[in-house]
Amino acid sequence: MGERTAFRTCPLCEALCGLELTLDDAGTVTRVRGDRKDPFSQGFICPKGATLGSLDGDPDRLAEPLVGGAPAGWDEAFETVRRELAAVIAKHGRDSVAVYIGNPTAHSLAGPLYAGAIVKAIRTRNMFSASTADQMPKHVSCGHMFGDPLAIPVPDLDRTDHLLMLGANPLESNGSLCSAPDFPGRLKAIRARGGKVVVVDPRRTRTAALADEHLFIRPGTDAFLLMALVHTLFAEDLTASAEHLAGRVNGLDELRALAVDFAPERVAEITGVPAATIRRTARELAAAGRAAVYGRIGTCTQAYGTLNSWLVDVLNVLTGNLDRPGGAMFPRPAHAPVYRRKKPFTTGRWRSRVRGLPEVNGELPVATLVDELETPGEGQVKALITIGGNPALSAPNSDRLDRALAGLEFMVSVDPYLNETTRHAHVVLPPPRPAQTPHYDLALVGLAVRNYARFSAPAVPLPDGRPSEAEILARLAMIASGTDGDPAALDELIINTTLTKAAASAGSPVHGRDPEELRKMLDSGTPTEQRLDMMLRLGPYGDGFGAEASGLTLTRLRTEHPHGLDLGALEPRLDEVLCTTSGRVELCPSTFAADVDRLHSALNDPAPPGMLLIGRRHLRSNNSWLHNVPELVRGSNTCTLQLNPADAERLGISNGDSVRVTSRTGTVEAVAEPTDTVMPGVVSLPHGWGHDRPGTRTEVAHRHAGVNVNCVTDDQEIDPLSGNAVFNGVPVTLEPVTR
Repeated sequence: MGERTAFRTCPLCEALCGLELTLDDAGTVTRVRGDRKDPFSQGFICPKGATLGSLDGDPDRLAEPLVGGAPAGWDEAFETVRRELAAVIAKHGRDSVAVYIGNPTAHSLAGPLYAGAIVKAIRTRNMFSASTADQMPKHVSCGHMFGDPLAIPVPDLDRTDHLLMLGANPLESNGSLCSAPDFPGRLKAIRARGGKVVVVDPRRTRTAALADEHLFIRPGTDAFLLMALVHTLFAEDLTASAEHLAGRVNGLDELRALAVDFAPERVAEITGVPAATIRRTARELAAAGRAAVYGRIGTCTQAYGTLNSWLVDVLNVLTGNLDRPGGAMFPRPAHAPVYRRKKPFTTGRWRSRVRGLPEVNGELPVATLVDELETPGEGQVKALITIGGNPALSAPNSDRLDRALAGLEFMVSVDPYLNETTRHAHVVLPPPRPAQTPHYDLALVGLAVRNYARFSAPAVPLPDGRPSEAEILARLAMIASGTDGDPAALDELIINTTLTKAAASAGSPVHGRDPEELRKMLDSGTPTEQRLDMMLRLGPYGDGFGAEASGLTLTRLRTEHPHGLDLGALEPRLDEVLCTTSGRVELCPSTFAADVDRLHSALNDPAPPGMLLIGRRHLRSNNSWLHNVPELVRGSNTCTLQLNPADAERLGISNGDSVRVTSRTGTVEAVAEPTDTVMPGVVSLPHGWGHDRPGTRTEVAHRHAGVNVNCVTDDQEIDPLSGNAVFNGVPVTLEPVTR
């Protein structure tokens, strides 16, 4: 039997690592290695990427649609969706249909291109996603500061001298909102060139253990620490007069006034970080030649998530390190044209029906999805479309949501598995295997620490009659719009509309040209590939449809750069990014300033008694969707309850004991693992587990079920500015279980 080699980008996390796949004649992936010729990842691979073959060939992956739990043909499945969606809309209106878009959707080409089209076609306000269980605070802070919620500065890891990280554990997550293959190697390189890495976290994570310094912090108090750092910079006259930011920043005096009450001595008790350490940290940050502050999921998924995200970039501005090599910089993705100016960011264009929570970035908080399902009345959600998500495990108070899903009149899921969420679906539409799917990271290259592009063609052809992921999503969009038909018609509409607008735009490289002639020049591949080719040609490195002979096209990327194309180090581009009304960086938006009142109130309140629950990352896991891969769940039970030995002794808990964890919303039982890597007063459970529900078809995951931490997180607790769920700093009580 012969073998062949194919190259592709790993779709399992945000690191963008290149993979070298070995396949047999049957199209089975027999070996996975890091692609040593990839200019970005240079052969790096993590345990998740190494098991892509097992995921690709998982016998539990659905190969055909399910209708009513039984295998069905594609025509029958789509006809069922068309009929049932139309019935719900006719009876209850368009807002009775909700859409939930999950995390895996961002790790694909089709998801970012087509999922939004489904929402637009339905014309529903009930749009939800994993963003409000993860990074929405960062979108809100960047939207208000820079005008664009997608303009997220990333730490320039390869050139910085000082990195301050809060709530981030890239040695196990591989990085997030900062795409960087071999994040561990990049951190080691900072230290090797004489720089310093500081990690702030309630746990001594693997990342913290690698760092020069680890600061334990009480969960949920990062905003107090960050504000104290701002206070110190002002009080000790340590703010930089960066020439490149001169005249580009509003709100400096207002920010100075806000920070007055947050001296390190005031916040030391509530944060657990000594005042002297806070002052030294601020001084070292200011003194570093090139520095970056980076906060991630631990800072987003707490009650002050947006304030945290804002203050991270406030520090980057005050130290003169925003939009500067070695600081926090804005990537320039190859597919995103720079001539388009966006409208300034705003929120609250509509509100949720039950709790009145404001829309943010086009969606409502996932924490209130269950309210919309359960609460009777006009506009109640009666039908749900899920795309690549598992909110029955990932949403706060997920037991309540799981029960509510069972009462829907209709549910359709695009997902390869019958999991804890999709077991409720009346129709499941499985996308093809990863090896059968083209790949280009539309969402993630805009967060990369180097400008980079890579297209991966399918390594294995689709069987006859088997729709691609793009065709599945495009067909759903057409069904939702009431014009069911050839999904290529949607692509054609988008291509023609985009080219017409580009030809009419004064800053476009094709200004004044004939859109029909431009259309004829596009790649000869699938409609999806034609759309990507159009985006690359109109992008900052593109050929401008022949205007720049050496410019980028999909054909060139596919044939000349199969291992990916390095487009250079990050460059200053604040002028391209800023689209606030003032045209300046808004350092102290009024909505953020008003929310600081919550910090003032909490400064005067004693810390509540009891334990605080936080989440935990695992290198061999990614939320809930890799637990059916045998290689990733082998060994000792990883879904343990970690707690400090002093707390364990005080509560009479020994290693291996079963412990009852109780919050306002529920109770779970988990196996205790005392460890001094967790600070006193804190307990930690990883997320994504709880695979013991009936009606699923994930045999490996079911055997390694673990417990669902989101049975004890609270759907009523959100960050008010972003609607993000609070998963860190959850008050709980512990009790040993006696049998």
